[in-house]
Amino acid sequence: MKRKQTRTSASVSRLSTEQLNPVSRNLDLKSSIEIARVINAEDAKVAAAVKRALPQIAGAIDLIAAALKHGGRLIYVGAGTSGRIAALDAAECPPTFNTSPKTVQYVIAGGIKALGSAVEGNEDSRKLGEREIARKKPGKNDVVVGIAASGRTPFTIAAVAYARRRGAKTIAVTCNRGSQLAKAAHLAIVTEVGPEVIAGSSRMKAGTTQKMVLNMLSTGAMTRLGYVYGNLMVNVHLKNEKLVERGITILQKATGVGRPAAEKMLRAAGSVPAALVMFHAEVGRANAASALRTANNNVRAAIAAARSL
Repeated sequence: MKRKQTRTSASVSRLSTEQLNPVSRNLDLKSSIEIARVINAEDAKVAAAVKRALPQIAGAIDLIAAALKHGGRLIYVGAGTSGRIAALDAAECPPTFNTSPKTVQYVIAGGIKALGSAVEGNEDSRKLGEREIARKKPGKNDVVVGIAASGRTPFTIAAVAYARRRGAKTIAVTCNRGSQLAKAAHLAIVTEVGPEVIAGSSRMKAGTTQKMVLNMLSTGAMTRLGYVYGNLMVNVHLKNEKLVERGITILQKATGVGRPAAEKMLRAAGSVPAALVMFHAEVGRANAASALRTANNNVRAAIAAARSL
């Protein structure tokens, strides 16, 4: 008996990310090196897809930077692979930029359990999407980014729509044009990577493009806020020996001094940003700290402020 195709299954089958990829036909008959070559050739298309979306990515960076500057938050929302990639980017921001864990957050369908195992049923619930984002109390100073390769995940769409109704700025990150998620958000970033090597396995090209886009959003916003000096990770946490070593190296590169002088500067300042302000503005630790507070930890702005003291 032929199974009747539902409207939902029909709409999914039309998505570009769900199509059969002719390049990987008979993949199971290929050798290991042939499989690797096929995947590598398809992965090479990802950067081009992201490049086509750069204007929208830049617009999103501006929205996020403005929100964070006014004390708002960046909140990612996703299910499955998308949610796990969101969680990774959020987790990396505090050690990289010395931000509060509250500044960049994530909501994943299924909660923390979904980070290590599949909890796929939750992604079909609009009610759960609304409930989970409601717990974050999104408002006018926040930006909520919904991530879904298909652009049709009910959990994520509902969360984005809820956040928008509460006044938050909303962004969609998807791999299919004209999606429900894109329509629900203020701004849509669409990276059309096409069919996966394994049909429908959106952890592959789609997942890679999502990782690249989220890297750009968080890194771009933090850079605009001055948490990067030149191209140096100056807000690095000095939590272990490796990170202290990194801090010393950053000071050497940013000031041109030798290692002994950089070590001395770091001991005297207590942090890389304070050391840079002390060095470039020729001020003491207290004035450097005051300048950083006034400049909201924007290192370059703090140096300028300290020079005028």
